[in-house]
Amino acid sequence: MKLKIFALILVLIGAAAGYKFYNDKVTAESVQTYETEKVVRMNLTKTVSATGTVQPKNSVEVSSKITARVKEILVEENEKVTAGQVVAILDGKDFEATRDQAQFSLTNASQKLERTEKLYNIGAKSLQELQDAQFEYDKAKTTLEKAEADVSETVIIAPMDGIVVGEPLTAGSMAVQGTNNPTVILRIADLSEKLVKAKVDETDIGSVKVGERANFTVDAFPDEKFSAIVNKISQTDTANSWDISSNSSSSSSSSSSNSVIYYYVTFNAPDPKNLLLPAMTARLDIIVGNVQNALCVPISAVKTDAQGSYVEKITKDAKGQQVAEKVYITVGLYGEEFVEVAQGNLQIDDEVSVTYKAAEKKSSAQSNRRMGPPPM
Repeated sequence: MKLKIFALILVLIGAAAGYKFYNDKVTAESVQTYETEKVVRMNLTKTVSATGTVQPKNSVEVSSKITARVKEILVEENEKVTAGQVVAILDGKDFEATRDQAQFSLTNASQKLERTEKLYNIGAKSLQELQDAQFEYDKAKTTLEKAEADVSETVIIAPMDGIVVGEPLTAGSMAVQGTNNPTVILRIADLSEKLVKAKVDETDIGSVKVGERANFTVDAFPDEKFSAIVNKISQTDTANSWDISSNSSSSSSSSSSNSVIYYYVTFNAPDPKNLLLPAMTARLDIIVGNVQNALCVPISAVKTDAQGSYVEKITKDAKGQQVAEKVYITVGLYGEEFVEVAQGNLQIDDEVSVTYKAAEKKSSAQSNRRMGPPPM
């Protein structure tokens, strides 16, 4: 008899332990757990990223107005020059010969005009003959002026102060005149002031304003931080894709198929250490918004529904379990990881949910069964 009672007690103890284990397991499975972050105050900055190219603020390509062979180059790469300085001389023998011929022709025309005037005054020449002599004189004078101008063009002068950038053309090369593609004898750039010309995506261009600041780096000096200020924002995209009339049908269709539209933004870029060189690639962060001591939550904490943006504020109940409360907020400035809470019932150090572990879905049989000991 005692043995049966002892066995029954063991069964009851086992059933109680099994019930407690099952009940604890079901309770744990039904509790939602959250990963949280604190509400903080911080200085928040919003930036727009762009890539650009370093350029001199002023530069010029020096070419010739005449076609002639280069006789002498008087400057070298990296040499400083001043406006009006002679930088190259072209071979002017042919032009000097033309000038001398034009001078001879003008002398003859002048003498002929003088004789014709005297004869006209005494009635020995007609008015038509006098006018013809005058025409020949004016023509010879114009020819001489052009020839003298061509000779003067054999002396190439610097049009501005600056530095010779790149290797100039070598002596003996032919300098060809032209309005479209003239031969470039040398390039001069004023490197005392520099610009950065960058492409900004159309989704960001609305945030960029003249006068805003930017920070940038270049590959040559990765540890050096440079600053810049927005100087100009182009009013047309880089491809002028809006101007259908100036594009062929093929180029228009190609442009329309390209979903990315960029606009040029030009920055003044002070370079007191003179480190930046033309054509360096600049990677910019344009500061388009800045708030001080703002109440902020992680961007990952912000959710939306039909009523607007909200966060889940996490508190603990009497049992120490996490409880989520919806708190609707008005968002302000977005940073890279945090967003400003412009309005909302939140305080510093409040806990908000950034991720959570959803409760496991129960089967219908489990969810409908009354609480009780597990089946034996």
